Amino acid sequence: MSGRTGVRLAVSLLVLGLFMLHVSGLVPMRLLTLVEAATYDARTRLTLDGPGQAQVTVLDIDERSIAAEGQWPWPRDKLAALVDLLFDHYGVAVLGFDIAFAEPDRASADLLDKLRKQGDALDQQTLARLRPKLDYDRQFAQALKGRPIVMGYFFKPSVIPGEPATTGTICAPDIEKKAAALLAVDFIQPAGFGGNVQALQQAVAHCGFFDNPRVDADGIYRRIPLMQSYQGEIYPSLALAVLSLALGTSFEFEFDPPQMRTSLNLEAVRLGDVRIPVDEDVSAYVPYRGPYRTMPYVSVTDVLSKQADSSRLQDKIVLMGTSAAGLLDIRATPVGGVFPGVEIHASLIAGALDGSVRQKAPYYAGLETVMLLFVSLLMAWQFSRLSPLLGASLTGALVLGIGMLAFVMWSAADFVMPMGVPMLFTLTLFTAHLLYGYFIESRGKREISRLFGQYVPPQLVEEMAAHPESVSMEGEAREMTVLFSDVRSFTTISESLDARDLSTMMNRFLTKQTAVVQAHRGTIDKYMGDAVMAFWGAPLPDEHHALRALEAGIAMCQAVRELDAEFEKRGWPALNIGVGINSGRMSVGNMGSEFRMAYTVMGDAVNLGSRVEGLTKEYGCAVLCTEFTRALAPGDWAFREVDLVRVKGRSEPVGIYEPMGPKDGLDPALRQALARHRGAMKRYRAQQWDDAQREFETLCREDAPRKVYALFLRRIEYLR
Repeated sequence: MSGRTGVRLAVSLLVLGLFMLHVSGLVPMRLLTLVEAATYDARTRLTLDGPGQAQVTVLDIDERSIAAEGQWPWPRDKLAALVDLLFDHYGVAVLGFDIAFAEPDRASADLLDKLRKQGDALDQQTLARLRPKLDYDRQFAQALKGRPIVMGYFFKPSVIPGEPATTGTICAPDIEKKAAALLAVDFIQPAGFGGNVQALQQAVAHCGFFDNPRVDADGIYRRIPLMQSYQGEIYPSLALAVLSLALGTSFEFEFDPPQMRTSLNLEAVRLGDVRIPVDEDVSAYVPYRGPYRTMPYVSVTDVLSKQADSSRLQDKIVLMGTSAAGLLDIRATPVGGVFPGVEIHASLIAGALDGSVRQKAPYYAGLETVMLLFVSLLMAWQFSRLSPLLGASLTGALVLGIGMLAFVMWSAADFVMPMGVPMLFTLTLFTAHLLYGYFIESRGKREISRLFGQYVPPQLVEEMAAHPESVSMEGEAREMTVLFSDVRSFTTISESLDARDLSTMMNRFLTKQTAVVQAHRGTIDKYMGDAVMAFWGAPLPDEHHALRALEAGIAMCQAVRELDAEFEKRGWPALNIGVGINSGRMSVGNMGSEFRMAYTVMGDAVNLGSRVEGLTKEYGCAVLCTEFTRALAPGDWAFREVDLVRVKGRSEPVGIYEPMGPKDGLDPALRQALARHRGAMKRYRAQQWDDAQREFETLCREDAPRKVYALFLRRIEYLR
């Protein structure tokens, strides 16, 4: 892993650590909670199904009912009549009260009080005969008894000092303490309850709580608990109790695997064929079908006056509650800020019956962690290798992909997977990497450009900026190739031009030569008057340093010829250069004094390169290289062996060669001449003087009268 990737990974892990504080629950962040909630609400609103089969009806104490029947609470004899009508006239299947009857009936108590005060006018016998008829709670209890009814009540999450923990009565638990102790499930544990008048609750075997301790931080009702554990015993919610009664079956837990009866393994609550997915604290997400009044509503006053549509009540599950604003049962939901609490319970029952309750798996946090880790690694990789534009494109695609995956899982698999937090995490990471790149890496790039821009080509500067860990100004030894070039007869040329023309000509010449070096990824070491010194293999390592230097040397000679027409037009003389190239181990780095530093190469191999350049004039070759450079060249390159020389400072002779270029690109006549030259050199080394002389003479006739051929002919004459 490169240093740049490592730094990028560190940036990703830093941001990941901040988000993981929230995901793990150690430091919940309200912003992240609200973002995730917002994406949940968006998915809900985009996939509303409408009322569907409408197996559940809301019996509504609405404003019209209050206007017609009087202020709530109504006398219990009116409620008794309502229950009788619902079952006897309309034939409802199950009735659930989203209401708690916590106090005795006031109307009957007030009336009896008045009768007692009129004791002089009414004898005690008449009063005793009237009392049962005026006991409205007893009448209501008689109407409730023996019918499939679920009474509502509420649990208290906490108890204010001085307040009683419990009021009224609730029914028996569905799971007693001994059986509940076998479950390692994180049930919600309230501190008390507000139940019903004892006579009413005793008339009904079933009850369910309608409070919701799982309201989200923004006050939105997205999920409701199906059970709570009070004093070690398990009690069902109103929706679950109504479902259980309607289906005629008790509920059971679904664990995966079945023997692991913990919150982590809890998958669902099952009632026969009906399966309700739940989370770790046995809460279910409400499958809202639409905005307020999507579920069928029937006004209570229409039932009492027998004006209600019987098709909405017969054989239906009926939940009685209120939409009247003054009765304070209006909630905020993902589908609207004005939503009666009773319709929330109705939506859950309807969703359970048609299997549309969505699953938020117990391993939700683990899934979220894996997604964040994947995004972290991907972002670290992309910013260390891709341009900002491509990085932004990939980030956009990643955000879109997360959204699409979450929506597909929601729609096709009824699965609630993380969406808002991973998307925000991706955008936050993108911003963090962008800022890091702007403030840190861009500064590094500017520094590298300042240090190396005058030496190396722009593309190398970009590569060094991309991989700053591979760049160093410190001195080090490397296998490299050095090139020296020099203008022939420069002294004579300089004497023929005035200072301005000479300066302009040399600037034009050196610009052309520098462009060639940089085009072949070389580093300009220095200009020495008319001479150019360059090297390959630093500041970035280059395994092809020898080949690039050879190509540059040949191209530099060709570039000089490209200036001929321009120079002739200006009245300047044509230039000729000699290029010497050598490869070997050299010291490279920032060298000099405290007054002036230069990034340069030093060593014996560098000196040898300079000596070889000096030999080009003696052998009449534009470009010469040593045997060390030739050994590093590709096998498809052609060379003309020039000589074996002993240069100053070296005891062993060194072979020097004239590079000709790739064999496939050579003219056939030149390839034939090179083959004949190899034969001539072979005979020369074998001291076959006559044969060698004939070969060199033939070369002079057929190839060209080259200085090297004449040199060997003189040597043969001398040696013979």
